[in-house]
Amino acid sequence: MKKLLVFQTDFTYKEGAVAAMYGVVKSVDSDIEIITATHEIPQYDTYSASYRLYQYIDFWPKGTIFVSVVDPGVGTSRRACVARTKNDYYIVTPDNGSLSHVDKYFGIEEVRQINETINRLHREDNGAVSIFHGRDLFGYCAARLASGIISYEEVGEKYDVSKIVRHELKEAQIFDDRIEGTFEINDPNFGNIWTNILLKDFLSFGFKMGDSIHTIVYKNDEVIFDDVIPYYDSFGKAKDHSVMIYNNEINKMGLAEVVGNLCADYGFGFGPEYKVVFKR
Repeated sequence: MKKLLVFQTDFTYKEGAVAAMYGVVKSVDSDIEIITATHEIPQYDTYSASYRLYQYIDFWPKGTIFVSVVDPGVGTSRRACVARTKNDYYIVTPDNGSLSHVDKYFGIEEVRQINETINRLHREDNGAVSIFHGRDLFGYCAARLASGIISYEEVGEKYDVSKIVRHELKEAQIFDDRIEGTFEINDPNFGNIWTNILLKDFLSFGFKMGDSIHTIVYKNDEVIFDDVIPYYDSFGKAKDHSVMIYNNEINKMGLAEVVGNLCADYGFGFGPEYKVVFKR
């Protein structure tokens, strides 16, 4: 049985890169099913690529192959790899931090460096191309793996999982009187912001649905938001344009401006410079 291919990149649809990449897959095996996760990862943002994989990977059938191409180091000595996860998925990607969240939350069982001698597209008219590995290397290798032309072992030589490039991922902290976390990603369409605070930790601290919670947001140690806001399980329970706390689709705590855009209206971003505090 052929495996599904799920693609995410920072290519956008503004030119022909996605079509060329998908064309290579279909040229290897026209029966492979290709699904688009997103081609709107922020440019060069390997951290966001890592988070988005973690966000959706575990909802797909076991054995699915994910191709993640956010590759600011394309053509350099960074490894091109296929990782096999402990929850039975495959990720074809540059080893540049894009495996960080999946490794932390699901675990990487094994990783192999792609053998470019046999698992790279070689054509007379593109032998010198070093800037489109999404097409010539990752898409091509993924197609060969999905079709059964090669086994996972034939991807290339395995290397030590401890050598995978990883972003530093912070843990939330629980104190007697507060929980502290960070904004780890946004919801770019609706302007919500997601923290690294797990729902189970939030509830075990004693917060419950309907509570009004003192919420403080810092950017580089400067307070940029300080208010008492409610915790609801539905946006419809809060007034339009009010700010609320909710648990998101992967059971982490988020902040939203109802029928608004919190990030735009309050200047919130994500990354280690942000700290969010929930107090009794």
